[in-house]
Amino acid sequence: MVEEKKENQNPDKEVAASEIVTAGQTSSWLTENGFDNEALNPDTSNIEMIKVDADLLLPIATALYAYGYNYLQCQGAYDLGPGKELVSFYHLIKVDDDVEQAEEVRLKVFLPRDNPQVPSVYWIWKAADWQERESYDMFGIVYEGHPNLKRILMNEDWVGWPLRKDYISPEFFELQDAY
Repeated sequence: MVEEKKENQNPDKEVAASEIVTAGQTSSWLTENGFDNEALNPDTSNIEMIKVDADLLLPIATALYAYGYNYLQCQGAYDLGPGKELVSFYHLIKVDDDVEQAEEVRLKVFLPRDNPQVPSVYWIWKAADWQERESYDMFGIVYEGHPNLKRILMNEDWVGWPLRKDYISPEFFELQDAY
């Protein structure tokens, strides 16, 4: 009898039901405290992920720091594809001696490709310094308020953002660079 019900169900309804995302503990806490955010599906490690608007990143990051997320494990960026958005992400952890398993959360800020700007979280977590600089250097995301935002991997005069999926490599190389 149960199998018959599965066969008679509309596949579109199953997809719609699987797309529903339940807000996690941190996302719910942010919402309860007046911070606009969007819960995303957990990552492959089942860690809560939250979508944040660029203009709300600093207030939300400050609130999360006060809430106990005192460690920025990683900041990075990635490209969703040519013509699509760039994403700046933040992996935060509550480091507490009294807890066996540390709480983690991931923030994601989706940015327009033509003018990717987001506030720097350097003033909240100093670990963001070189990580934001690398995201700037590879993807061209401008971290507003960063104390020393400049290229760290590419030459200062390099044109373009090498990890963008629509990046076209220069049509030259110098033999001396191969050694």
